[in-house]
Amino acid sequence: MGILAFDFGGSAVKYGYWEQETLTHKGQFTTPATWKEMKAQLSLVFQQLSQEVAISGVAFSAPGAVNSQRQVIEGISAIPYIHGFDIYTELEELFGLPVAMENDANCAGMAEFYEGAARGYQNVAFVVIGTGVGGAMFTNGELNKGAHLYGGEFGLMFLNGEHTFSTLGTAVQMAWRYCERKGLDKHTFSGKEVFELAENGDPLAQEEVESFYDYLTKGLFSIQFSFDPEVIVLGGGISAKEGLLTEINQRMKKLTNHFGLNDFDPLITLCEYRNDANLIGAAANYLAQHEAGK
Repeated sequence: MGILAFDFGGSAVKYGYWEQETLTHKGQFTTPATWKEMKAQLSLVFQQLSQEVAISGVAFSAPGAVNSQRQVIEGISAIPYIHGFDIYTELEELFGLPVAMENDANCAGMAEFYEGAARGYQNVAFVVIGTGVGGAMFTNGELNKGAHLYGGEFGLMFLNGEHTFSTLGTAVQMAWRYCERKGLDKHTFSGKEVFELAENGDPLAQEEVESFYDYLTKGLFSIQFSFDPEVIVLGGGISAKEGLLTEINQRMKKLTNHFGLNDFDPLITLCEYRNDANLIGAAANYLAQHEAGK
């Protein structure tokens, strides 16, 4: 028997079947406009897959602050109707099976922790770099959500005046700054295109790329020396950038040397899972909770 996993996204809901460390029967549907429609779609997927595989439980990756004790998704997200009520009970009644749920960034981190790049480590920082910066912390083998469920919100760290890791250390924000400085709509160029412009000799693009790498490395440096993880795992679209680790490691070495830490080289690596990370992590979270008897 295996786990049916769902990943709530703002535009689409992905799903898959996790059994024996393999994700199969993958699919997705457009995120419905209401909770009633969402439940109908979830039920339809469940009924269809139940005819093909044996499902022992249902796992969810969701945006927002997932409070498993109160069985509520707190905060706000691009799917407003999933917040503020006992969503666990409704889903358990819908499927007639046990349910587990976790924040989407935490799920991506759990995929790496249990099955991916951080497997075998006990103290891990998983850093997701997209439009902003998020992530997850694992301490002594456990997901560390913090006292107020804000563990892993690395993007809120201030790096320069009022500017945070999220506004300075991502390729998306780098592209927006480049466009604004050129007097263009901020969506004119993507991060990938700004990297290409820099490689082709555009001085403004080179300046923004340099700034991006500088702040990204400083943010990771702060994480390393605040939490002292064994490894930092980088996720998000930027993790596919060729030469990313080389740039970071060179700059990290300069920072550690500057502070007299010449013999210490933080271990930074790239995520193994991208598109399926939230589904795999949701299933891993389900298994971790139910194996622990939670």
